[in-house]
Amino acid sequence: MPIQYHPQYGSIVCVRFEPGFTEPEMVKRRLCIVLSRATGGRDNLVTVVPLSKTKPTYVKPYHMPLLIPFDLPESWGAHERWVKGDMVYSVGFHRVELLRLGKSASGRDYQKTPLPGDMLRSVQKCVLHGLGMSSLVKHVDPPT
Repeated sequence: MPIQYHPQYGSIVCVRFEPGFTEPEMVKRRLCIVLSRATGGRDNLVTVVPLSKTKPTYVKPYHMPLLIPFDLPESWGAHERWVKGDMVYSVGFHRVELLRLGKSASGRDYQKTPLPGDMLRSVQKCVLHGLGMSSLVKHVDPPT
C-alpha cells in the first residue's frame, strides 16, 4: 500500500519504478534508502537512492556494499546490497511502500528503523560521488 506521509530519513522502503520508467533507469520494484526529510513545498515527494543485490561489474566511488543491520521481510532476504549512488530519484508517494514485517496485536508491523549514522554518512558520500560532487565528500564526516 502506498505511503501517506514522508518516511523517516535513512529508512529503507520499497519503490515501484514501473510503470513509467524505462532502461537504463530503474524499471522494477527495488529497495531504496530515503535521502530526504519532510519539508514544505515538496508534498508527496521523497528522494531515494536504490539498492541492488548485484555487485557492479566495475565498482566505482558511487557504489558501496551494504549489509542492512536489521530485519527485512523474508521476501527480500538478508542479502548484501549495493548502493547505486549514481541513480538518485525523487518519486511520488504513490510509488513508495513501507516494508511490512507482519501483524501484531496492535495491527500491521512495518520496518521503519533508519540506518545508523555512520552508514548514512557513507551512503551520502556515494551519492555525492554519483552526482559529480566528489569535492564535497570531505564535508560529510562529523567534526572531530
